[in-house]
Amino acid sequence: MSRNWLTDFKYEDGAWLVKKTGHRVPANKSLANDIFTWLSFYTLAQSWRTWRRISGHKRPTIAFYPEKPRPWYFIWPVMHASGAKLISDTSVADIVFQFDDSTESHHTPPQTKPGARLVNFDCNDISKSKVGEAFERAAGYSLAVDPRTYKGRMVEKSEKNACHDGRVIEGPMEPIEDKTYQVLVDNEIEGGLIEDLRCSICGGKPAVVFRKRREIARRFLNENAEVILDTPQNAYSSEEIDLISRFADEMGLEWGGVDVLRDNASGKIYIVDANKTDMGPPIALNLGDKLKSTRRMAKAFVAAFAPKRK
Repeated sequence: MSRNWLTDFKYEDGAWLVKKTGHRVPANKSLANDIFTWLSFYTLAQSWRTWRRISGHKRPTIAFYPEKPRPWYFIWPVMHASGAKLISDTSVADIVFQFDDSTESHHTPPQTKPGARLVNFDCNDISKSKVGEAFERAAGYSLAVDPRTYKGRMVEKSEKNACHDGRVIEGPMEPIEDKTYQVLVDNEIEGGLIEDLRCSICGGKPAVVFRKRREIARRFLNENAEVILDTPQNAYSSEEIDLISRFADEMGLEWGGVDVLRDNASGKIYIVDANKTDMGPPIALNLGDKLKSTRRMAKAFVAAFAPKRK
């Protein structure tokens, strides 16, 4: 695999195309600002990696299969903050991650040493339909709707990962191929904003929460007006934390991120999306909290995947 990150992207028609997922990012001033903000975080995160090399801390070792993560994925700074050493040989690594941001990825684990910790090899399908099925089993109530019979407003989304193409439509209607249909959750807060309770998963359990807020008109876009770092214990009840953990187990998701919405009328939470290759802390989060969230995830990472041997 090429070490040149730019090979992951292709410029066409005024936007950068992410080759793997098909996601298009407009090439504008907002993108330039996001890149600058990310580089600030990257520079500080890189210092953890440098310090680990200087200090000689080289345990545990971690390898990825079939691909290695780029620095903008959350596992990259967490790996270095935790002291894990990245290696290429899966046969001698202490931890082996399945890393593939395709919607469906079925990879047989590579050869590993006895006692190696395998992560996310049971998470093979993060399509919206799979998310809906897993959520219903975990929660006991449904996210998915049948567009042919559902009356009222609902959400239509692509089945694929990272498309951000959701839209609110009226049912009943005939479904479109490769689309899924979900309950429209009323997660509006003061100020004409909606709030997503983005939850980072580590060891199959909620570890960090990002309260992502944006204008209602931009509900389905990954463009946040404000992001606040929170804890699972503050954002969810103990029963809801258990629900999210059951959902992660249903998905085979040991590391990743899930989008959680709280409905104003019922107070219930809905998990509307899951990602096994979670991106780094949201761009709109302040730098101090980016670092704090990374350290929290690093602590959870060590506890889940590299506990000290007795």
